[in-house]
Amino acid sequence: MGYHHLAVDDIEPTPDRPSIQRSISDAVGLENAAVNVYEVAPGEDIPLAYHYHDDQEELFYVLSGTLAVETPEKTYEVGADEVFVVEPDSPQRAHNPESATDHVKTVVIGAPAVDDVHPYDPE
Repeated sequence: MGYHHLAVDDIEPTPDRPSIQRSISDAVGLENAAVNVYEVAPGEDIPLAYHYHDDQEELFYVLSGTLAVETPEKTYEVGADEVFVVEPDSPQRAHNPESATDHVKTVVIGAPAVDDVHPYDPE
């Protein structure tokens, strides 16, 4: 059996990201799911690019603020205590708009934990 108990703020942020990302998965050695906490200032993105996944499902659970999730059809506004789910092959870009006045804090879970990301060009 194995258990982990940690404070998210004690996890070092992942370098070279457009917003603060703390990888719970890396901190505890999860293999089947990518679990991250993001702190996103106004004007910052969560992902490195507008993208989609072949097999990975993503779930965004917003803890505070309002997350904008851009898709080819529309941009969704996801508020605190709301969830946004992205199925495989569904392009999206999660961000905090420049016009926002508050930071966004969100838990993002991706499963399976695979590197199957592809850039998406909305044009």
